Amino acid sequence: MRQRRQMNQINVVPYIDVMLVLLVIFMVTAPMIQTGSIDLPSVAKATPPPVAPLEVVIRADATLALRDRSKGGASAVELTQADLVARLKEAQERNPQQAILIAGDKNVRYEAVLKVMDELQKNQVTKIGLLVQPGASDTSASSASSAAGRRAR
Repeated sequence: MRQRRQMNQINVVPYIDVMLVLLVIFMVTAPMIQTGSIDLPSVAKATPPPVAPLEVVIRADATLALRDRSKGGASAVELTQADLVARLKEAQERNPQQAILIAGDKNVRYEAVLKVMDELQKNQVTKIGLLVQPGASDTSASSASSAAGRRAR
């Protein structure tokens, strides 16, 4: 008669069965668990609400205007580049968290937008971003450009 050789393998089927039973038990009991509530202490000074950004509008003829979104944002005040920098620095001294968004017209040269952004950065104006309008036909490009606009806030 021939001798039998022992198998050198681990049978994992019982372990899988136990894990599936435990998984079902956790799935059934998880919705029944009551969440605890924690009474947090309060502080005297709360965080201020986010400030609406200032919008620098660059029109097709390269004229500059400043629109304050906190005041409704309907009217834009036309400014020269020197006045624009002075107003933005003054606004950020009052509130350092206020963002600046540059909205360039679709037909303005990209160089004009970069010139304004460079001038603001030279004068230590921080939190500068580009404002874009999502296109109706190109959803992938609009989602990437709106993410850049949100990141600036």
